[in-house]
Amino acid sequence: MHELDDNALLREFAERGSEPAFAELVTRHVNKVYSVALRHTRNPHQAEEITQAVFVILARKAGTLGKKVILSGWLYQTARLTAVTLIRSEIRRTRREQEVLMQNLSDETEADPWPHIAPLLDDAMAGLSETDRHAVVLRYFDGKSLKEVGAALGGSEDAAKMRVNRAVEKLRTFFAKRGVALSVTGLTTAIAANSVQAAPVGLAATISAAATLAGTAVSTSTIIAATKTIAMTILQKTLITATVAVLAGAGIYEARQTAQLHEQNQTLKQQQAPLAEQIQQLQREHDDATNRLADLLAENSRLKKNPHELELLKLRGEVTQLKNEANDETAMSAKLLGDKVKKLKIRLAENPGASIPEMQFLSEQDWFNTASKKLESDADYRRALANLRSIAENKFAKKYQAALRQYLDSNNNQFPTNLSLMNPYFDPAIDENILQRWKFIPANGEADQGFSGGDWVLTQTKPVDETFDDRFTIGLKGIGTTGFYSYNESIRHDISLMQRAYYSANPPTSPPDRAPRASDLTPYADTPEKQAIIQQMLMRESAQ
Repeated sequence: MHELDDNALLREFAERGSEPAFAELVTRHVNKVYSVALRHTRNPHQAEEITQAVFVILARKAGTLGKKVILSGWLYQTARLTAVTLIRSEIRRTRREQEVLMQNLSDETEADPWPHIAPLLDDAMAGLSETDRHAVVLRYFDGKSLKEVGAALGGSEDAAKMRVNRAVEKLRTFFAKRGVALSVTGLTTAIAANSVQAAPVGLAATISAAATLAGTAVSTSTIIAATKTIAMTILQKTLITATVAVLAGAGIYEARQTAQLHEQNQTLKQQQAPLAEQIQQLQREHDDATNRLADLLAENSRLKKNPHELELLKLRGEVTQLKNEANDETAMSAKLLGDKVKKLKIRLAENPGASIPEMQFLSEQDWFNTASKKLESDADYRRALANLRSIAENKFAKKYQAALRQYLDSNNNQFPTNLSLMNPYFDPAIDENILQRWKFIPANGEADQGFSGGDWVLTQTKPVDETFDDRFTIGLKGIGTTGFYSYNESIRHDISLMQRAYYSANPPTSPPDRAPRASDLTPYADTPEKQAIIQQMLMRESAQ
């Protein structure tokens, strides 16, 4: 099946009822559909329901879709519209809350922009033309090359590039109007890395079986069996109600289905009971707040009518004094935090070996955030400097991902053999000293972590502080970190031995309450090497 394109598989299913063909379509697109639904609902169970419904719709409409349909874009739009139909009121409320939060964003580089993009992404996509939307889905959701996008849209690679660029600029303008300021590179990197998430294991198989039945049904009994295959949900009840309305005209709606729906209705009522209690509680709170407001308004009116304003003036004076004291406390806190930042920078200047060239990417806010933690012991300062290095390395990682995507686009998706080959693709240019701190390693086993997007990942050549530094694994699809000291094979082996000894003496619950800490493993450190590992673990734990 893998050698056939989407349209060929769709025709195979529509004309011959091929279940393997439909299963292959589900496997190819289930992650994308599930991710669209999940962004709307933020509820994995509802996202699964919507995903199942979308593929049921595909199965039923397979014979009516034209030969030139771009299935990837069609599925995206169907998933979005299905989710909107189901949870329109919730989406409106969530959007209002998110837009208020977005107004406070001022610097896209200060944090991962995805949490702010995700709630608005599908609304932004809805504002694009159909062709522009197809282009964005193919390029950044499906990871197609510009040449493949152009072929799918019936044009050249250059035309596809221009259309993708225009569509991305429209998306960027949409987000900017809602307070999310992003560069083109930042926006496309965030969408490519996060827009498609893995659907739950087994969902594709469930959809394939159920949707195939729904799509190939030729009788009332087959349609009913297909409906029963998928677990009865709110969304599916809507679909079944529509089907029953049609069948009722033909007089073939059986009493058994009526009883079944009645039972499901009772279940829904039971599920709605907690929601009703919550609504009542909110109403009580609203009433209390209204009563307090009325009391305050009455008190305010009384004070205004009082000819003796001495008490009112006294209260105003006390309020002014409290505001001044609060301002003084704020100024004092800011001064103390500024002093801690100075001490941290002095510590770095006294230990130049603790600095890395990536720290040129740090902002003043990064320093303030780090200095807000405890800075008393030597371990505290080592932890703080390691945290600054980690922030700086994470910012470099995002620049690298954008550059890597540009490199692959310009070199037929061939991975670079040397990091220096990517120099022309960094914008702005990267300090050569930074590139010398990183190396390519094969993306296999533990080094991959699902982030590679290819055969290689990028990591540091060595740590500055093995106890506190994080080892980065950077791939085209994401970024992961692990502790350097726990990444060593010998150290992991010794830790495993100590954990086994601990569990042998202290049988764990099922599941265990927590993993053993360094203090738990100390009695089982029976060699100098294990004792040294325990010291590292104790030091790292004490500075967290």
